Amino acid sequence: ASTAANNLSFLYFLKGESNEAEKYADQAIESDRYNQCALVNRGNIHFKAGELEKARDYYQESLAIESGCAEALYNLGLTFKTMGNLDNALECFEKLHTILNNCPEVIYQIAALYDMKQDIQQSVDWFMHLITIVPTDPGILSQIGAIYDQDSDRSQAFQYFLESHKYFPSDISTISWLGAFYIDGQFHEKAIQYFERASLIEPQEVKWQLMIASCYRRSGNYQQSLATYKKIHMRFPDNVECLKFLVRICTDLGLKELQEYSNKLKKAEKSKELREQRRENSGRKSGRNRGSGGSERSNSGQRQPSGRQNSGRKQDQEIAIRDTNSGRKKPVDATYSDPIGDLPPRPRTAARSRVVEDDDFGDEELGDDLLPE
Repeated sequence: ASTAANNLSFLYFLKGESNEAEKYADQAIESDRYNQCALVNRGNIHFKAGELEKARDYYQESLAIESGCAEALYNLGLTFKTMGNLDNALECFEKLHTILNNCPEVIYQIAALYDMKQDIQQSVDWFMHLITIVPTDPGILSQIGAIYDQDSDRSQAFQYFLESHKYFPSDISTISWLGAFYIDGQFHEKAIQYFERASLIEPQEVKWQLMIASCYRRSGNYQQSLATYKKIHMRFPDNVECLKFLVRICTDLGLKELQEYSNKLKKAEKSKELREQRRENSGRKSGRNRGSGGSERSNSGQRQPSGRQNSGRKQDQEIAIRDTNSGRKKPVDATYSDPIGDLPPRPRTAARSRVVEDDDFGDEELGDDLLPE
């Protein structure tokens, strides 16, 4: 009876019906107080509900009955880890490792715990042991790369991120890291390849396409950069950052489209400001409704920040365009934030203005011995 009730409890737990799972787990424990599996299931129900201390007590009671219960040890380790008690969690998983030798899940938990304890060398050693068991796991490879990256070993990090990308080429975080790595090394053409893959995976994410255009601009291919920005503008006509880049490039290249994009930038900024004002007004109205204690339901849960934020950056340029309503010239904010950072400083040349020095011998007479014969 206890075994049947425990099996029913586990099935209801998998279905997400916690009340039924709890009922049958209690029946299993009442039938057999020494059923360690029923105690583990009861602990799982508390763990899922966020009642970590109760879950810990049930797991420990199960281990008191059978000290080698793998499920109880593993779940107790997870409970300690969630509670922030890393030393006790590590003790549980290391004890379980002696029981289940070369179990990937246990080794991963040990490696992750050492990483959380900032013990880089131990963490790397355990992860290295893990990839000998699961050599093609992209998540493990990228995690090793992240550890080396935190330790400022970029070359080793690159090797593991590249290996992870080979097994899982659509992982956005890995693609982003590799693209940033090539940008840091000034290999913008290689970075473009990764950002193009990212734009295929997330076609509605404008930042990847902005990064592609910025890479073209950094590599000196201004025409291709301009063409890419124009394509972005066609797909995202209200994107203010794209319009700012277009205004800047048209200014640098002296193109006639400057006035057109300046007008579009002004309209996009005005439209953005109006949307933010509407959100602000909606947030204020919702706050008044909540504060008055009335029966009206608020439309939004939190007050949204409004208005354009001052970036604190100096304006790179101000392009004066004529305001059709008032006839006055109004400056357009054409400052922009490069998605991959500022351009590296250009090397300074050694050329300097020549200074003509006065002839110190202008007032002196030359002796006969200095005159040509």
